[in-house]
Amino acid sequence: MTFEPNSEKNQGLTRPPARRWYQHWWVWVLAAFVAMVVVYYHLGGKPKTTAGIPPPVRTPGPAPVTAIAAQKGNIGVYLNGLGSVSPLRTVTVKSRVDGELMKVYYKEGQIVKERQLLAEIDPRPYQAQLTQAQGQMIRDKAQLANAKQDLKRYRILNSQDSIAEQQYATQKSLVNQFEGTVKLDQGQIDNAKLQLIYAKITAPVSGRIGLRLVDPGNIVHATDTTGLAVITQLEPITVIFTIPEDNLPEVYTKYKAGERLPVYAYNREQTRRLSSGYLHSLDNQIDPNSGTIKLRAEFANKDHMLFPNQFVNARLLLETRHGVILVPTGVIQRSPRGPYVYLIKPDRTVMVRQVRLGPAEGDITAIDEGLAPGDLVVLEGAERLREGSKVELKNNGNNNGKAPKGKK
Repeated sequence: MTFEPNSEKNQGLTRPPARRWYQHWWVWVLAAFVAMVVVYYHLGGKPKTTAGIPPPVRTPGPAPVTAIAAQKGNIGVYLNGLGSVSPLRTVTVKSRVDGELMKVYYKEGQIVKERQLLAEIDPRPYQAQLTQAQGQMIRDKAQLANAKQDLKRYRILNSQDSIAEQQYATQKSLVNQFEGTVKLDQGQIDNAKLQLIYAKITAPVSGRIGLRLVDPGNIVHATDTTGLAVITQLEPITVIFTIPEDNLPEVYTKYKAGERLPVYAYNREQTRRLSSGYLHSLDNQIDPNSGTIKLRAEFANKDHMLFPNQFVNARLLLETRHGVILVPTGVIQRSPRGPYVYLIKPDRTVMVRQVRLGPAEGDITAIDEGLAPGDLVVLEGAERLREGSKVELKNNGNNNGKAPKGKK
């Protein structure tokens, strides 16, 4: 039976509602996908053929890398610590006499030698005291000489019973009195000479003198709390640094045995070695707050590269390991399973080799386990590699001038 919309038979029938377009959404999705496929093939995604023959399947080419061979050498085992430069002696130069500061003979920041003349206090008052003491001594020496002559005569007369015994004893006491007076005069002379010496202020130690604290023309006193200048000793100089308490036993064992453990001072960025020295002493207690112990290293500092209160990185050489496998630190990769390297096999493919690391010195690391001398490992280009990747050596397998060098 057919449906006739205008027929009288169907006047009482209801027309079914028209379906909307979004009820067939899957048709539109399918059409869009087909269109994308057509565009892809027309833009070159479709493999081209020549004479009906399909081209070979393309495979990724070898990854270019820089390689280096593991070598055998020596490397040091270091303990690193933060430290500061501390002079052995810091001396505040003060006047030991009172008076006017007449002259200053040094320049600020100058290197001075021990007993070098630095300044001078007005010496005239002390010169006058010396003259006075010397005059008193001349007078008292004359009186002593006269008393001794009288005592000599009284001794003869006393032996002849010509004078009383008391008179002879009194003369002896007078001689002793004058002898004491002469000694007192000598002490005053020595004191006046000493004051004259103190009027010339000299450097008590060799070192660098700081900024001037008192200018000429001021009256200074021996009781002044502020000195004239400050001298810090530079040769030798020390560095106080800390190491973890866990490393103390091995350090103390070598120190107690009399070994001279080398210590190297580096700048803040650890890019430049400033000076070399030796471990001087250890503190007598561990800091419970930080779990560290202080060590003092002594440096000759002939070039004055270490400056008082300067921040440095100290490296204590604990031992030197000989004949270990050395590689640049850059070849070492990290993973949750531990450190590894990409080892290049003879067929120019790489394999992942797990390694056990030893001590590091600069940009060189020792490999305790996992490599042998001559093993070729990837230095640059490892980010593009996987197990079994094919590689092309940019440096033809040589060390390209970057061979690890151990400690000689």
